[in-house]
Amino acid sequence: MIKKIGPIKLGNQLKAVRKAKGLSLQAVSEMSKISATYLQKLESGMVNSPSPRVLQRLGESLDVSYLLLMRLVGYIPKDYVVKNAIVSGFDDDDLTKEEQKAVATFILYLKEQRD
Repeated sequence: MIKKIGPIKLGNQLKAVRKAKGLSLQAVSEMSKISATYLQKLESGMVNSPSPRVLQRLGESLDVSYLLLMRLVGYIPKDYVVKNAIVSGFDDDDLTKEEQKAVATFILYLKEQRD
């Protein structure tokens, strides 16, 4: 079962990014093709499960990672994002499967060195 981090966390993130960029609710809603009222509800934590499509549009409009938004809502477990973040930055042609495994192994090695 995936534990949801919550709509409040998502809302806080969206609002902080929007304000940091100096954008109004109306401007972001127009860029994201959602209503300003819906965006306000998202920011205040009143929407529990926004659709992945809405999150994608918001991510593109605010230049925020779609994976982060999906994780904040709880659609993607946190450890999935960590394990696959490095590979998601490359096109299929950039790294072979063996190279992807090597990168993942190296990341695990680096994490073990923290302790």
